[in-house]
Amino acid sequence: MTPIVTRFAPSPTGYLHIGGGRTALFNWLYARGRGGKFLLRIEDTDRERSTPEATEAILKGLTWLGLDWDGEVVSQFDRKDRHADVAHEMLAKGAAYKCFSTQEEIEAFREAARAEGRSTLFQSPWRDRMDHPDGPFVIRMKAPREGSTVIADEVQGEVTFRNNTLDDMVILRSDGTPTYMLAVVVDDHDMEVTHVIRGDDHLNNAARQQMVYDAMGWTVPVWAHIPLIHGADGKKLSKRHGALGVEEYQVMGYPAAGMRNYLARLGWSHGDDEIFTTEQAKEWFDLPGIGRAPARLDFKKLEHTCGQHIAMMDDTALMAELEAFLAASGQPALNGIQRERLLAAMPALKDRAKTFPELLEKGRFALVSRPVERDEKAEAALDLVSRSILKDLTERLADASWTKEELEPRLTGFAEERGLGFGKLAAPIRAALAGRTATPSVYDMMLAIGRDETIARLRDAA
Repeated sequence: MTPIVTRFAPSPTGYLHIGGGRTALFNWLYARGRGGKFLLRIEDTDRERSTPEATEAILKGLTWLGLDWDGEVVSQFDRKDRHADVAHEMLAKGAAYKCFSTQEEIEAFREAARAEGRSTLFQSPWRDRMDHPDGPFVIRMKAPREGSTVIADEVQGEVTFRNNTLDDMVILRSDGTPTYMLAVVVDDHDMEVTHVIRGDDHLNNAARQQMVYDAMGWTVPVWAHIPLIHGADGKKLSKRHGALGVEEYQVMGYPAAGMRNYLARLGWSHGDDEIFTTEQAKEWFDLPGIGRAPARLDFKKLEHTCGQHIAMMDDTALMAELEAFLAASGQPALNGIQRERLLAAMPALKDRAKTFPELLEKGRFALVSRPVERDEKAEAALDLVSRSILKDLTERLADASWTKEELEPRLTGFAEERGLGFGKLAAPIRAALAGRTATPSVYDMMLAIGRDETIARLRDAA
């Protein structure tokens, strides 16, 4: 069997759009799940709009998503001579022709067509002429004018285009530079791409591009045009729907594994499976599982999915991604003590957080230093009676072995002696240790920050 080769080919004119991230993911999953190659090509032929900063943003976005590519990143612009050679090869074999029509002549043709109520599709008078003048020209593909071009698409099914609705597209400009429509086909052929998985806004392009494959006698890749992502209101995704760039989701604190899971389910399904690992996604992903309807971005589902992945993650890996989030969002790095305490608290925190900011808020007790700053509710919980209780409790804990098995009977026994429900005892402990009244279990906090820090914070509040 021919090895599977997919590619992701973004234009470096801005950030990596969330829709582009999903397209890259689908290509990556399809190749990786079949032992194939996933290639990356930067389509930088638009020199006015392409920037190195945008290319860097795309690479950073893919790296954060965990989508590695094979080989070097290909620059489409660097291959312009190869594209031009193919245009001249098509010219030599009669599959293309020189067109000397000026822009003024083309516009005059269209104006006359509009006035007469006929198609404005430009039909060059130079298609079959050999009396070429000296002057600038473009090279146009000689597209068939009868019959149909059929795209066999793995997602959209068979899509038929009448050839009389397709023009003789320009493949080489008068300055000798190739057009996008030619460059894409040449690059995909030379990179041995077997499957072109991309947004369905490229479906019309496929008809013209398939003609180039046929003219050159090249194998047509498998087409798979996937629906675009819409907002929750069913309209095309835009700024009003929230973040658009992949890097924005890292800054908002979503874990990469959760994003991969959510994006994979955004338009593709595998039975009723909602939460799955990346390895499962590689194994399960296939093209027939992609729906034809536009997917809708749902932040509640995204948060639920990410919360499940935070809970599933190894504590050390979770800490590493959390620290990458802090760096990406411009927040101070953790010091050694904060890292140690937060890692110790992680089993108690990760089941309750959907994002990294949530996790950090719940783990605030592990990050603050003495004296602990308290909010209004925490201050209210530390009245004179509560402070007296904490003072006595501190003495009771001085010689305790610092395990939950010993701490739990000591605290419950102390509460019973005082005739308190455990909640009445826990409230001032929470206020003293975290400066908040809503916190993880008092035992989890005490174990995470250790004996000395616990007793010191209790004494500060007493």
